[in-house]
Amino acid sequence: MRDPVEEILTTARTVAMVGLSPDPQRWSYRVAEYLRRHGYRVIPVNPTVACVLGERAYPTLRAIPQPVDVVTIFRSLEHVPGVVDAAVAIGARAIWMPEGVRHERAAARAEAAGILVVMDRCMKQEHERLLRADLVPEEDGARVHRPQVRP
Repeated sequence: MRDPVEEILTTARTVAMVGLSPDPQRWSYRVAEYLRRHGYRVIPVNPTVACVLGERAYPTLRAIPQPVDVVTIFRSLEHVPGVVDAAVAIGARAIWMPEGVRHERAAARAEAAGILVVMDRCMKQEHERLLRADLVPEEDGARVHRPQVRP
């Protein structure tokens, strides 16, 4: 089986970001902005705001009216099990927990439902790593990029 990080980053198109902040200084905002620049649709899930980065925000995962490929969790650890349960309920293909976030029991529930899980890793940094790994030398010595994200 392929590495779940690579699988998610090369096949996902829609990312529901639970806890996405409208504050450009917050890490969730920076990650969302980066993902948008690299072709992902980022759907904010935050009941306290109406819009982030030009996208309508939804109060819960279940309120999103379209399929979601990845659910990223920018919430404190005690909220992870509930977010994972909602991700399972909506049929998300993957769950991503950023650096510093690990919840083994919730991850096991998601994996039992057939959902890919990545814990304690930054989606932006992993995408950047894959892009760097995808730079290949050309005959003239230049390095060119082969896009990782498929349309």
